[in-house]
Amino acid sequence: MPVKNRLAEMVPEITAWRRDFHAHPELKYEEHRTAARVAELLRSFGVDEVHEGIGRTGVVGVIRGRPGDRVIGLRADMDALPILEKTGKPHASTIPGVMHACGHDGHTAMLLGAAKYLAETRAFNGTAVMVFQPAEEGGGGAKAMIDDGLFARWGIQEMYGLHTRPGLPLGSYATRTGPLLAAADTFRIFVTGKGGHAARPHECVDPMLAAAQIVVALQGIVARNVNPLRAAVLSVCTCQTDSPATNVIPQQVMLGGTVRTMDPALRDVMQTRLTSIATSVAEALGATAEVVYERGYPVTVNDAFAVEHAVDVAAAIAGPDAVNAQMEPMMGAEDFSYYGEQVPAAFIFLGNGDSAGVHSAEFDFDDDAIAYGSGWLVGMVEARAA
Repeated sequence: MPVKNRLAEMVPEITAWRRDFHAHPELKYEEHRTAARVAELLRSFGVDEVHEGIGRTGVVGVIRGRPGDRVIGLRADMDALPILEKTGKPHASTIPGVMHACGHDGHTAMLLGAAKYLAETRAFNGTAVMVFQPAEEGGGGAKAMIDDGLFARWGIQEMYGLHTRPGLPLGSYATRTGPLLAAADTFRIFVTGKGGHAARPHECVDPMLAAAQIVVALQGIVARNVNPLRAAVLSVCTCQTDSPATNVIPQQVMLGGTVRTMDPALRDVMQTRLTSIATSVAEALGATAEVVYERGYPVTVNDAFAVEHAVDVAAAIAGPDAVNAQMEPMMGAEDFSYYGEQVPAAFIFLGNGDSAGVHSAEFDFDDDAIAYGSGWLVGMVEARAA
């Protein structure tokens, strides 16, 4: 494999870091041990600057190469998920109910490997900024770091990041220009009626009936309000009442779910139609509906120029046949999207082979992917700050 010899030598060390992070997972904005370990390692590498507490629990490492004006940012996310691990691995989570089920332990370790290599070699012109981000899993850690001055303080001009992907062959890469991942919004619909005894429904206004009709009606938004050539998903994922009894018509029902879209105009359409349908259907059945709609991560849009270089670096490592530069967009979401709103950015997927899927209790990052990930991160700095 054409990965730089020194980086290949570092794989066992990077693997040890990765497995340590895996055994000690931390949820969003609770990454205190992880962040402290990252900062400790960066200082041991001789990184020029190490800044902690950026965006609450984020860490930034600054490495200066030869004189030059180019500033390249590399990002890894550090947080874990509230899932009980079932891998049975020797390095499995030691924290009950928390595990690295999305590969962030691998992302963090690979960026540390890249930082150590770049700090040793400094074979680039300008500055490399290592961004170890908290709270990707629903906490908007990217935005928190931006709001805390990430771009203003370090002048990052381009941003690159990667994510492990099960099902993609080990040692291969996939990405695309333009929209890559969807915007992710959440909604809660509070349907209120008049509760009472289930044997006397005529004396009640049944919010469960209204909620059921709302669920069905909402499916018509994508089917009848969205151009079939455009992508949108609306999923109602939870239903809760204010009574667990089987012989009581509840006073209120809460429906919750997610909306995924690929462009801002469609995002507005989905919110408007969801609100209108929920309130109108409830009213028609004598109930009321209050909609709480929250905008989440925006669409992850890859810059064409940045993708071109990302693909070139990946092809230099694994060969052109191992790089898919025209992958289909996915309806998952990523807060890497916030970086792309600030500067040209590219996000790429790294193959994890035939493993369990991310967010699964059976998932584990494949350490054989480390050289490909760290190599790509190093390559992006050396290519863009040549």
